[in-house]
Amino acid sequence: MAASSASLAGASASDLLRSSTSGFNGVPLRSLGKGRLVLKSRDFSVAARLRKPKKFDNPWPANPDPNVKGGVLSYLARFKPLEEKPRRVILDFEKPLADMQKKINDIQNMANETGLDFTDQIQLLETKHKQALKDLYKHLTPIQRVKIARHPNRPTFLDHLYNITEKFMEIHGDRLGYDDPAITTGIGMIDGRRYMFIGQQKGRNTKENIQCNFGMSTPHGYRKALRMMRYADHHGFPIVTFIDTPGAYADLESEHKGQGEAIAQNLRTMFGLKVPVLSIVIGEGGSGGALGIGCANKLLMLENAVFYVASPEACAAILWKNSKAAPEAAENLRITAPELCKLDVVDGIIPEPIGGAHSDPEWTSQQIKKAINETMDELTKMSAEELLEHRRLKFRKIGQFQEGIPIDPIRKVKMKKKDLSIAKIPDAELEVEVEKLKKQILEAKKSSPIPPKLELDEMLKQLEREINQEYSEAIKAAGLTERLSQLQEEASEANADYESLDPSLKDKVEKLRVEFEKQLRASPNYVKLQKNLKYFNELSEAKRLSDVSKENTVLFEQELKMKVDQILSDPRLREEFEALKAELTGVDASSESDLDEELKKKIIDFKKELDSQMVNALQSMGFNIALEEEDNTDQGIGFNIALKEEDNTDQGIIELNEEIGKQIDSLVNSSDDIKSKIQQLKLEVAKARNSPTSESKSRIEALVQQIKQDLVEGIESSGLKEQYEHLLSDGSFDSAANRLTEEE
Repeated sequence: MAASSASLAGASASDLLRSSTSGFNGVPLRSLGKGRLVLKSRDFSVAARLRKPKKFDNPWPANPDPNVKGGVLSYLARFKPLEEKPRRVILDFEKPLADMQKKINDIQNMANETGLDFTDQIQLLETKHKQALKDLYKHLTPIQRVKIARHPNRPTFLDHLYNITEKFMEIHGDRLGYDDPAITTGIGMIDGRRYMFIGQQKGRNTKENIQCNFGMSTPHGYRKALRMMRYADHHGFPIVTFIDTPGAYADLESEHKGQGEAIAQNLRTMFGLKVPVLSIVIGEGGSGGALGIGCANKLLMLENAVFYVASPEACAAILWKNSKAAPEAAENLRITAPELCKLDVVDGIIPEPIGGAHSDPEWTSQQIKKAINETMDELTKMSAEELLEHRRLKFRKIGQFQEGIPIDPIRKVKMKKKDLSIAKIPDAELEVEVEKLKKQILEAKKSSPIPPKLELDEMLKQLEREINQEYSEAIKAAGLTERLSQLQEEASEANADYESLDPSLKDKVEKLRVEFEKQLRASPNYVKLQKNLKYFNELSEAKRLSDVSKENTVLFEQELKMKVDQILSDPRLREEFEALKAELTGVDASSESDLDEELKKKIIDFKKELDSQMVNALQSMGFNIALEEEDNTDQGIGFNIALKEEDNTDQGIIELNEEIGKQIDSLVNSSDDIKSKIQQLKLEVAKARNSPTSESKSRIEALVQQIKQDLVEGIESSGLKEQYEHLLSDGSFDSAANRLTEEE
């Protein structure tokens, strides 16, 4: 020992630490044991302490149970049952339900302490609690679904995996020296079929979340997933991926190690896999971190999961410079499962229990298992080429576009928001158009009964689109958009018209209508909306009058043709005509002057009779027509029919008709009894529209008779009856009076 000390004392530090092929020159460090090595020289010293190596932490227990579920290899898994039950977490929008549950528990405790019977009260409160819970989770907003997807107690990938698989063996490592715990991979069996499972794993408590990096994967995790995909593709295992991440881990070290390149490699490789690939979003699916294992043949989502390119908070911070606008951002991003299904991004929705997946994880897992079996039954029937084409087409159809249609170059260069909105009609132009149409209608009334050709359809459609847009803006300004969409969903589920809706739903609709009408005047576009409604009503009335005139003209032509056909088909007239024709054929006459007087008289009498029949037919149709006397000196055998001018009595009848119409409108508006009967009549007609019965017909007829009787009594009390009887007393206007009676 003394010799060793002497040699050390005479050597420099560089000599002692100089290496060679056989190791260090000088005294081996092991020979020093735990002793402290101190080398001193004039201006240099080295000190070292040897530490006892840590014993290897063996994951196997001392006495492993050979009957444990999953086999002894399950001892290798990091995922063990929690020693403590997770703490209950109440979301902010669930607080009213929590208060109700607290009341139920207080009453139950009181009943246990006092021995009193509070069964009825507890059952009533429990019923209310269940109904409130059902209503809340039936009408969740997008931001509420985001909070449920992030719930701390929401089941993770491995929770679901151990619930649905009979056997599972986890496979670690990316073969580059790393094993990312944020992505778990392995081979498992469901109902005797092997699958390669790849999932993003979140923690169930703070310790596990730190270990799993809160489900945010590094490049090592994506490379591990890529290795497993290639392994499954080589051996023919279908791949099932579980997506649950807010996004890939975006720290500086991950970027240095190729985060973007690792995700891009996964994207490219997944589109070339020749085995079925199914992806399921069980929580959050954020940005490229989700797509790194999400390019599948089918993409399914749990009911309360979300799938987004940027979180609502990040979107709000970018667009509104304030993360408090996250609820509005979540609504506009369309990140929920129902919205993404409408956009063809997601292929199906897996139901969750009321209260979210954390309220019954086992039931949720069984729904996932059922979805996997059904989807794989469909995909495994496809060949490798069909799977590749199916996966390509799934992503090609996302987004609304069409190929091969040229774009207007002006619109292509100047693509602005106003170009895509509804082109509004200028007020001045619209006013001029309405006045022009009014003039056309007045001229049409004064002239022939044939209606003018009014081009109203296109303008009415344009106005209707503009009015709908104005109403949408007014509803948005009043803050009633969400309530309106909820009522529309409930009405669509009821699959019935308004009259046959549930009374409670009708009451909700009526309350929303009243509230909207109260706030409508405060809307910034109220004046514009009222002006458009006025123009729309005027143009609709003009179109109605035009359509009525057209319809009346067609009916008149049909009725006139029918009358003429009846006259011409009269057997007696046809017999007389054939007799005259035969008599004229037997007479040798080249002109009318060659005929004898008797034959001329027969022809004139026949024409007069035919004219008389035509006049009677026209009078029966409401025309005031008289047959003029024919001058004997007339050389031709013709006849003249003249339309008489309307006299003062006809004008009086028209005025009386108008007065009766005004009186009927006044009676309907002022009498609550008549109003209620008319409303009841509308309901009966709506009910009997599809399947009328004899009882419904009799009720409708009885209501019609009652309404007529009430109107007649009201008209009699107004003094119009005396005016009507005075006109009837003049015998020269019997036909006009008869027409008035028929109309009445």
